[in-house]
Amino acid sequence: QVQLLESGGGLVQAGGSLRLSCVASGFTFSSYAMGWFRQAPGKEREFVAAMSWSGRFTYYADSVKGRFTISRDNAKNTVYLQMNSLKPEDTAVYYCAANKIPSNYHNQYEYDYWGQGTQVTVSS
Repeated sequence: QVQLLESGGGLVQAGGSLRLSCVASGFTFSSYAMGWFRQAPGKEREFVAAMSWSGRFTYYADSVKGRFTISRDNAKNTVYLQMNSLKPEDTAVYYCAANKIPSNYHNQYEYDYWGQGTQVTVSS
């Protein structure tokens, strides 16, 4: 059974940091590109960051570039999202997702598996 389990969300003040984790099971994690997406209330889900299966390539939304860092540990079947200098507009539910054959890492419809999400709230 495929499972992606996010953790690490919470409430933080603007300027603070959080580290999200996503543990995968039920599929060959090291063969999948991994991405993070987020959805704020009343808005569509949007791309945040992604990493190729090897970790060689990374991609970021312009809104988080320079503040967020995606990483992965294939030995632990885990992908991370380090979020620094958080802003109130980063408030959203954050989802991790797995993509077997990525051509456009930003495209959520290419992703095969999704987690349930973890809430991140940034107060001003």
